[in-house]
Amino acid sequence: MKEIPINIPVIGDEEKKEVIKVLESKILTHKTGSGPYVQKFEEAFRKFVGAKYAVALNSGTSALHAALLSAGIKRGDEVIVPSFTFSATAEAVLLTGATPIFADINPKTYCIDPSQLKELVTKKTKAVIPVHLYGLPSEMNEIREFAEENNLVVIGDAAQAHGAEYRGVKIGNTADIECFSFYATKNITCGEGGMCITNREEYFEKIKMIRSHGEKEPYLTVMIGHNYHLSELSAALGYVQTLKLPKILSRRRENASLFTEELEETEALDVPFVPSYISHAWYLYTLKVKDNRLRDFLFKKLRGEGVGVGKYYEKPLHTIDFFKKRSKIPKELKNTVNVSSRILQLPVHPEVSKEQVLFIAEKVKNFLKKF
Repeated sequence: MKEIPINIPVIGDEEKKEVIKVLESKILTHKTGSGPYVQKFEEAFRKFVGAKYAVALNSGTSALHAALLSAGIKRGDEVIVPSFTFSATAEAVLLTGATPIFADINPKTYCIDPSQLKELVTKKTKAVIPVHLYGLPSEMNEIREFAEENNLVVIGDAAQAHGAEYRGVKIGNTADIECFSFYATKNITCGEGGMCITNREEYFEKIKMIRSHGEKEPYLTVMIGHNYHLSELSAALGYVQTLKLPKILSRRRENASLFTEELEETEALDVPFVPSYISHAWYLYTLKVKDNRLRDFLFKKLRGEGVGVGKYYEKPLHTIDFFKKRSKIPKELKNTVNVSSRILQLPVHPEVSKEQVLFIAEKVKNFLKKF
């Protein structure tokens, strides 16, 4: 059995043809970040999500930072984020000068626990960033209701949730602004890229300016901005990938369903919990072992068999010195600490065949018996 990576981009002849068109056109970028392929990509992804506005940027981190700036987040403000996430979520808050306030997670979904928010909000709190982790949407109804009561902006971190749905609504429409990543390992990719999706024109116009040095028009800067331009080459990849996204999601869901079918009766671990009103995007398939000693055992054994497994996120942000010094941790994050030592991710991307899923599942069950 050949090595099975945790994630891999699915690139075909269609992407190659579009990239060659860009090279032949000699339009590799645009001075406002809005070249012809960037516009095609924005329109295709906006249409897929079903939202009003889309702004493509050069990374998911850029998208988060631009979203926060467009919402007026600044030094002295506080933003509630989960600790159980990739560093970019809190990093983007720090880039505005604001302070991340770390929240605990629901131990079943691994997403931010809405019941925690009331204890964390202060007069300085201006926003909350729910992360749709591993492709599973956060509880957006509860989060939005709380945010409206406390006059908070909701910025969704949808870096892993392309195509996910919450109560019949695609992620991209469940927050004031939702931010996607198109990094090389994501469900669809540009190599490097990001997107802000919103239904509010005010945020749309500001994010466009932030993307290009805060310029209202060429050489007229009216606000703080950056060079967050997405190249035409990257946009061409993203455009074709967006057209393929339904098929990509279907394969991921087939693989996840087969893993659950094979492993759900295994007593030593829990398969992913998916509420009936949620459609999972399956960026990763996350197992939770009941004995934390088992996690590292399985990780080592599966890696030895050539299976790309992950431990995302083994070190929650609130346990890392850099973030400890620059954030607030108002309460003990028991669920986050407990889950971080017990989770293990398996690959479900479209390049994983049915035979490989069955091979991995069989190895998991055999190693559990040995443990």
